[in-house]
Amino acid sequence: MKITGWRTLKALHHWGRPIGDVNGAVNAGVTEVPILILETDVGINGIGLGGHADIERIFPAIEGEDPRAVTALYDRMQAWVFKSGHFGSVFGAIGVVDMALWDLKAKLANEPLWRLLGGRQPFVPGYASGLDYPLSLDELVALHQRFADRGFSAFKLKGGLDVEQDLERLKAVREVYLCNAPSPAVMIDLNESMSAKQAVRYVNRLEEVLDLSWVEEPVRRWDAAGHALIRQQVRAAVATGENLTGIEQFQPLIQQQAVDVLQAGMCWGITHFLRVANLAHAFSLPVSPVGYNANPVAHAAAAIPNHLICEVQDLSFPTGLRVDQRIEKGGIVLGDTPGLGITVDEDVLLAAQNEGSWTIAHGPHVRPERAGLRLSLRTSTNDEQ
Repeated sequence: MKITGWRTLKALHHWGRPIGDVNGAVNAGVTEVPILILETDVGINGIGLGGHADIERIFPAIEGEDPRAVTALYDRMQAWVFKSGHFGSVFGAIGVVDMALWDLKAKLANEPLWRLLGGRQPFVPGYASGLDYPLSLDELVALHQRFADRGFSAFKLKGGLDVEQDLERLKAVREVYLCNAPSPAVMIDLNESMSAKQAVRYVNRLEEVLDLSWVEEPVRRWDAAGHALIRQQVRAAVATGENLTGIEQFQPLIQQQAVDVLQAGMCWGITHFLRVANLAHAFSLPVSPVGYNANPVAHAAAAIPNHLICEVQDLSFPTGLRVDQRIEKGGIVLGDTPGLGITVDEDVLLAAQNEGSWTIAHGPHVRPERAGLRLSLRTSTNDEQ
């Protein structure tokens, strides 16, 4: 059995609302979902979701190889770009290929991936996270009511510009989840927007009123010293890691005791998440995968001993994808379809006319000019000091 080729498709996710964080927004509420189809000589294809613009650089590392050698091929792809490094978009392409390889391996075994990886139960506990920074307070409450109706009792909001406004939003949304739990878990994501001292001031203000479960990415992703300082001076746990591309980048955070919850981006693939989870487990730390369309890494989360909770960003799936999972009872119920449980309807994809993009100039994936350089914890739209 050999890998023979690949194809790229694109689905669109219609969020039904503006989405974004403190760095920017996609007001159209439509984003693209790149799809990689990995082909074999036996007619079974693997599916990976996420950006893979550098696929041509790494495909020679796996062409003609047996796709069942997943972890060996993962290391081979990284070795293939040894001199230039496996970071950024290259790491993304490796992760999406890795996802497709695991999908293939499970399909060949005629098992859902969660079971192939050793999971005992198909339920993965989750928290609600709607990429909700652009929403008004009323829109925010309405969105989280839909999550509460699915049994969620933990949530995360985006914040970081106005501590009083963020506090108001956190308190309002917390009220929504009281129907499911007497003390809902409350989390805030700052998306690398602050300095360490500013983050301490910000979290201390929130903690005057709320029992905050975690603060996420308060400072730049590589700033182990900054995360450590924050962790020492707030009650909330510090969560970070979604934008780190390789387990070697987690080492400073662990060595400096700078993190309480290790995170891994779903777009980086299954093997990366499993290795981060193993590293965390060695230091008695929990892990939490960051959400993405169709929640592919939830399969791996179901199979590890130190999974804490999985981010769920939306209650629907991209147009043209059929996904064998249910969002209910406060988490993800994975199905029994072999592989990742994702089926692509290419006719629907080809018929779609809309365009979407994460990387527009004012979107959340472009860092603002004044990010991390604000003195005040309360900022009006006309005052970016």
